[in-house]
Amino acid sequence: MKEFEIAPDPDATGLSEVASGIDQNGNPVDLPVVVEKPLTLFLNKQEVVTMMTIGDYAEYLAIGYLLNQNMLQADAEISGVDVDEDLGVVVVRTPEETNFEDKLRKKTQTSGCAQGTVFGDVMEKFDDIKLDDDAKIRTSWIYSLSKKINSSPSLYLKTGAIHGCVLCEEDRPLVYMEDVGRHNAIDKIAGFMWVNKIGPEKKIFYTTGRLTSEMVIKTVQMQIPILISRSGFTAWGVDLACKAGLTLIGRAKGKRFQCLSGMDRLIFDADPNKIEDEDKKFQRKAAR
Repeated sequence: MKEFEIAPDPDATGLSEVASGIDQNGNPVDLPVVVEKPLTLFLNKQEVVTMMTIGDYAEYLAIGYLLNQNMLQADAEISGVDVDEDLGVVVVRTPEETNFEDKLRKKTQTSGCAQGTVFGDVMEKFDDIKLDDDAKIRTSWIYSLSKKINSSPSLYLKTGAIHGCVLCEEDRPLVYMEDVGRHNAIDKIAGFMWVNKIGPEKKIFYTTGRLTSEMVIKTVQMQIPILISRSGFTAWGVDLACKAGLTLIGRAKGKRFQCLSGMDRLIFDADPNKIEDEDKKFQRKAAR
């Protein structure tokens, strides 16, 4: 795959709009703001969840969500995906009803808390996943990826109120997805990988958001052994990464980064003193 097979289009119609107000001095300002929309996901006839999303790549988002929630297996057969943008609905169809439809239906009828069951099943699978011990990450790749991703045009730079996730290989960013929730962005990439039959081998995952338990769980679900973020860590995210053997690298900004799990995959082949620090202009934009 080439660099940025899919890249953000911050000027695409419907992803942002202009809001007017005033600044700290009382002067009028016009700011681009992200547009979020409800998208209700059905698995065949069973309603699963309503997500708030920017509305692009609904097919990838729906398939990736079902895969990462363990509602569909990697070898599942999908007979069709129907997206109705006007109604805000996406329907994923399988030739036969899945066991999760019945499970969700029963759980909803008894307690109204369907996602509790799903979470339990996800964590059961999490414990059985074996990540590639031979995977490596060069520090030169970390620096190169950070620079390429953070300087690429994006809604993240345009509006600030959004998260980005990027599928990478070595120092090449391959697929860059954005959404109002980091979980949506990672699900879009999971769906893209499934549709295009792209495996996790030699892949690296990069996110602009925090390294939370959810990000770690979904990265492990996708069997990607390395997760990098420009943001920080949560304690449970670190604990789960250590348990799974996931290489967890955070606060990757300019020449700096910290690794709190899976340090044995790191190859130190770049001198941090020769790396430029992050552009202050980017820091101001990203902080918005």
